[in-house]
Amino acid sequence: MKSEKGFTGVDIAISVVVLFIFVSLIISLIYGINSSSKEVELKSEATALAVEEIENIKTKKIETLESELDNQEIKYGASEQEAETQQIKDGFYRRIIIQDYNDLDKSKVPDVVKKVTVQILYRFKAQEQKVELSTVLSKEI
Repeated sequence: MKSEKGFTGVDIAISVVVLFIFVSLIISLIYGINSSSKEVELKSEATALAVEEIENIKTKKIETLESELDNQEIKYGASEQEAETQQIKDGFYRRIIIQDYNDLDKSKVPDVVKKVTVQILYRFKAQEQKVELSTVLSKEI
């Protein structure tokens, strides 16, 4: 009998299927890594923006902050639903919530201590993501 050399159709089909499986696994791993990297990058940028906003607010006295709020330089609300969202950078939005600390704890003196919450909103994979930082400001008496 003569020895035949070469590949059969079954050998080629099996090798194509195995190759397709490995390539699809590698592509899905690369996509997952890139997606995670982008998510971390966006969250880091949002956190940096929130820290910057909190630091800007902490440098001001409550009286100065209240006058800016009255002049509508900063749009704010006493709750998340009332606070207006402003775009601060391409794809990033800011929401500032200022609450009288007395609203949170009834034993406190009103209008002396304020809780300021800064929310930075952004979209990732068609879902709204949020980074939130809070600080407490007090009036000098």
